[in-house]
Amino acid sequence: MKVILEQDVKDQGKKGQLIEVSDGYARNYLLPRKLALRATEDSINAMKQRERASARRVEAEKKEAAGAAAMLEGIQVKISAKAGAAGKLFGAVTSKEISEALLAQHGIAVEKNKIVLDEHIKAFGAYAVKCKLGHEITGIINILVVQNTQ
Repeated sequence: MKVILEQDVKDQGKKGQLIEVSDGYARNYLLPRKLALRATEDSINAMKQRERASARRVEAEKKEAAGAAAMLEGIQVKISAKAGAAGKLFGAVTSKEISEALLAQHGIAVEKNKIVLDEHIKAFGAYAVKCKLGHEITGIINILVVQNTQ
């Protein structure tokens, strides 16, 4: 019997897959537990429409991420921080501060968990920080850390 999985089933397949299983397994296990649907013409067409919609959504997300990477390329984020006597920062510049400064200065919203800091920023100067935008697309955020004048 052909069924479409509604949830991931161990050793059978993932959600949305069309699989062939024995009649007894489908009738006695998959269908009563609502883990699968019978593969009728209507359910197969609905599955194909969901797959096409998912592909369009992924493509739109890739385009959005590529656009965000291009926007990040030409800008610089200025972050002011307090300094100690030797010119070192009190603490470090965090990804949260970078995200907030990027939104405030340029109107670009990037979640803090997408910003990758290879090393802690603990001194003044210019830095290039990677930003994972999704679908294997990364951007570079140029950061300038300056001394707080207050």
